[in-house]
Amino acid sequence: MNTAYPFSAVVGLDDLKLALLLNAVSPRVGGVLVRGEKGTAKSTIVRALAAQLPAVDAVPGCRFACDPAAPDPSCPDGPHEPGGPSERRPSALVELPVGASEDRLAGSLDVERALTEGVKAFEPGLLAAAHRGVLYVDEVNLLHDHLVDLLLDAAALGTCYVERESVSVRHAARFLLVGTMNPEEGELRPQLLDRFGLTVEVRASRDPRERAEVVRRRLAFEADPAAFAARWEDAEAELAERISAARERLAGVRLPDERLEQIAAVCAGFEVDGLRADLVTANAALAHAAWHGRGEVAGEDVRAAARLSLPHRRRRDPFDAPGLDESLLDELLDSTSPDAPPPDGGGGGGEPPSPPQDGGRRGPAASQDASPERNADSPHDAGPSRNTGPEQNAGSSPDAGPSQNAGPEQDAGPAQDERPGGGGGERVAAAAAPHAVPLLEVPGVGEGAAGRRSRSRTARGRVTGARRPAARVRDPHVVATLLAAAPQQRARGRSGAGLVLRPDDLREAVREGREGNLVLFVVDASGSMAARRRMTTVKTAVLSLLLDAYQRRDKVGLVTFRGRTAELALPPTSSVEAGAARLRALPTGGRTPLAAGLARAAEVLRAERLRDPARRPLLVVVTDGRATAEGDVDRAARLLAGAAGIVVDCEDGPVRLGLAGRLAARLGARLVPLGDLDGIVRAHRGRGGKAA
Repeated sequence: MNTAYPFSAVVGLDDLKLALLLNAVSPRVGGVLVRGEKGTAKSTIVRALAAQLPAVDAVPGCRFACDPAAPDPSCPDGPHEPGGPSERRPSALVELPVGASEDRLAGSLDVERALTEGVKAFEPGLLAAAHRGVLYVDEVNLLHDHLVDLLLDAAALGTCYVERESVSVRHAARFLLVGTMNPEEGELRPQLLDRFGLTVEVRASRDPRERAEVVRRRLAFEADPAAFAARWEDAEAELAERISAARERLAGVRLPDERLEQIAAVCAGFEVDGLRADLVTANAALAHAAWHGRGEVAGEDVRAAARLSLPHRRRRDPFDAPGLDESLLDELLDSTSPDAPPPDGGGGGGEPPSPPQDGGRRGPAASQDASPERNADSPHDAGPSRNTGPEQNAGSSPDAGPSQNAGPEQDAGPAQDERPGGGGGERVAAAAAPHAVPLLEVPGVGEGAAGRRSRSRTARGRVTGARRPAARVRDPHVVATLLAAAPQQRARGRSGAGLVLRPDDLREAVREGREGNLVLFVVDASGSMAARRRMTTVKTAVLSLLLDAYQRRDKVGLVTFRGRTAELALPPTSSVEAGAARLRALPTGGRTPLAAGLARAAEVLRAERLRDPARRPLLVVVTDGRATAEGDVDRAARLLAGAAGIVVDCEDGPVRLGLAGRLAARLGARLVPLGDLDGIVRAHRGRGGKAA
């Protein structure tokens, strides 16, 4: 039996511990999204939590863990009589692999029983197994869209509906949803992001002593897991007992109207969308009060809940990283506190402070300088914790208040004027807000990862035909199968009403949907691009295309060239936020090594073709076509033969040399003027899809 790393032995990560414990006390909080760099024990602590959750009473033999006190009336294993026999089961921890299939998640027809017993039976999936437990999704941002849709439905309704393969089933699916992700690999869809009640940003500690303690404990655990777990057995038992006591206490915790109005004022002050933030914050504040043994929600409970429930709901732009301006939070809490004195000049409570014009972010230092309210009953709440390492030291406690973990550096946003670069006459141009762009497609039909850009044969989508299966049939095409078998019935000696089928009659459906592509930007950052503030327009256009790539589930890469060399500024990734940050900081100046830029792009595409051969590339070259540095442009262009692409012509002025047009001809790509991106669609269709 595998021994999980003890929850109490984890060093630091106070925000994450608190978020998980609040969900353990009250599942209504809605789950936790853990964002952070790799190697910060995100998975370790989530798995450790499951061992601390109280066991549940379930109907004996029920595969859906029905509560015997209030069984699900639609349970496929029912009906169950309320108040019937029960059995104790440990809370389930179900892990959803990124590559899971839809039938594995939601369930499907039990093929074995259908073939051997001739009965139509339902085989439950992971959503059924996670009912009344924890559903853990590692790398949740890499989950396929169709699985995300299923999760959204189940999380919203608390019920899983299965309508497939002649099976029509519904069953309860209420679970604690915990996801971990590395933001460098891409962001979550906004709909799924909002389904997580709380979010926590974790970073590894930079304190050498804490890091040494992390390694010391991990080595001890790996050397003898059982002995290490035994050392923390008393702390684990105490933690489990405290969770159970807080759960029992929760129903009696009162949320006064003045605190509820304070929560509403804070959510309104941060301009969050919808009312889910208000509900989550209220439930989290109740759980926080129960965790600390209070019978009524206090101001510190509201503050702790808001710090965890609002950061991921503050995003106004896909390029924004989640974050919270804690100085604004303090202002809103102070101005709406029922204990606050009335403002000068008499009158009622006054208006809460307005959020700053930068979207509620006053710089990276703001969240680190603010000191959260502390619980006077706990010595561990005396000051902000700086422990952000993967394990916890012996003196730390999971009831510590939220730590001052700094989130990723915030983009300051585009400046209004160009600013000096790193020297040598370089300049860093501003960028305006991105705008909508027309659809750019790779011609033909691919078979890449699901997305929203180019045509593709996918497991989901409209049926366009049938084919012989290459492996196990998961999506049979009934009509095509019957048509294949019909001409052979006399030869097979058919005598009854049914058809005589053979394995080679089987046909599977061919479906067409949309795929995501690799969009590789090759951007000219030479001195000629800085003329007449041209680079501002270029950056705005590329940012707009990056936004489009985010919405269409693409991977993106960025190659820049200036001076004498080309640089891979952003290796292909799903994180368009990283691409936007690199682009905004891109300086211009120097000569134009066009050949080097094209050759570097060819290297990137060749490597990505080996890594992910199914993902088709779309090349976007942004240049005025000048080549003032050494290099054979024709030879470099031949290296990119066969890649679909466009050339965005950045040349302007009354006299034009048409160099970008010549480059487009060499690449076999489509030429589009920088100021006329709307012409892409018309140009693409006009040439019969030669290039996107």
